[in-house]
Amino acid sequence: MQWETVIGLEIHTQLATQSKIFSGAPTAFGADPNTQACAIDLGLPGVLPVLNVQAVRFAVRFGKAIEAEIAPRSIFARKNYFYPDLPKGYQISQYELPVVGKGQVEIVLDEGTVKTIGVTRAHLEEDAGKSLHEDFQGFTGIDLNRAGTPLLEIVSEPDMRSPQEAVAYAKKIHQIVRYIGISDGNMQEGSFRMDANVSVRPVGQAEFGTRAEIKNVNSFRFLEKAIQFEVERQIDLIEGGGTVVQETRLYDAAKDETRSMRTKEEANDYRYFPDPDLLPLEIDADFLAEAVADLPELPDAKRARFQADYGLSEYDADLLTASRELADYFESVAKDSGEPKLAANWVSGELMAALNKAECEIGESPVSAAMLAGLIARIKDGTISGKLAKQVFEGMWNGGGDADRVIESQGLKQITDTGAIESMIDAIVAANPAQVEQYRSGKDKIFGFFVGQVMKQSGGKANPGQVNEILRRKLQG
Repeated sequence: MQWETVIGLEIHTQLATQSKIFSGAPTAFGADPNTQACAIDLGLPGVLPVLNVQAVRFAVRFGKAIEAEIAPRSIFARKNYFYPDLPKGYQISQYELPVVGKGQVEIVLDEGTVKTIGVTRAHLEEDAGKSLHEDFQGFTGIDLNRAGTPLLEIVSEPDMRSPQEAVAYAKKIHQIVRYIGISDGNMQEGSFRMDANVSVRPVGQAEFGTRAEIKNVNSFRFLEKAIQFEVERQIDLIEGGGTVVQETRLYDAAKDETRSMRTKEEANDYRYFPDPDLLPLEIDADFLAEAVADLPELPDAKRARFQADYGLSEYDADLLTASRELADYFESVAKDSGEPKLAANWVSGELMAALNKAECEIGESPVSAAMLAGLIARIKDGTISGKLAKQVFEGMWNGGGDADRVIESQGLKQITDTGAIESMIDAIVAANPAQVEQYRSGKDKIFGFFVGQVMKQSGGKANPGQVNEILRRKLQG
């Protein structure tokens, strides 16, 4: 039997507010356990939650970025369940009336086709704490610093049909939330976590199969592997005469498998009801306009503009718009140097290689956009060759200053004196009569030998164009 995979994702994005969604407690990562949970986060008697307006502003920005409906009136509800790291015994979330309604994003598949993935909703909620199972002599520790941290839960339609599509969609959402500045998207710190709802059905069947939810995946690679394992597990189970159970599962990266965590609850199991301590959230036209007034150019629009304005290939434009910071860096180099294609080559080549080797982000680069533009200017005016430019870049990266300072301090200025180059060539031609005769008898490949000798004698500083021109003239006699 042929099977079709059906996937929907729920993405929990931590919003980049300075304080929590219903209290003034800080949200900074890395604090000592239980030092950033106040009485409101713990739900102690006599306290009242107060909504963080910045969290609402961020939710609206996301809604506009995916062309979604923004609800003029939404409701906060209590989602009731018991878990050790949920101090109140309920989570404040949104249920029937979320702040962001239906929207969509486009993903590009490996073969270049574009697919639209529907977004069902995006709602605001608070995070729970964290259970710690290591180093407690058989006990579980509870850290409530995350309790009350603002989340935007982004729920997709079940529109994805492969692990690769799910990863492409997750990467697109990750890119958008970082572009518009509502989240740092740091997966290692828990700022971007993914739940995958996975089911299979016979090809041609309209009804969905029973789904299993894989919880709290925090890397794109693990997301792909977890879904792939789950698809194979469900198919093997059904073909073996078994039945898929609706449940929550966890992905074990060490064993590359999913395992059962608990039976999947339905909405009525949570006994949702409107939170009596929070008024309905009403968004008027003025607030909406203010929230999106400084919304930046989005990735798809920027990618298209880079191709149109700078003549970049689709591949280069896609690479250079991967993050807003990288796109801004490239554009600054392109404008300052006046050489957009050369700028693209250097940013996507030498710079990205150096960043990857040093395991740092573009904002941490010791070579600024202005410095790289200065290097390109020296290639353009013939001060250095492309080969020497790599040495100059290395000097800049290692703290040697701008291009001019490195060129001066390391003596890397290109030799463009025609007389000096001609003297070197005359000496090399005179010292290699056998090779000269080979060239003149039609063995053109020997030409590379002479070029290599000139570059060796000049320390790689001779202008390649002049070397080629003078060499051909001299060798032809």
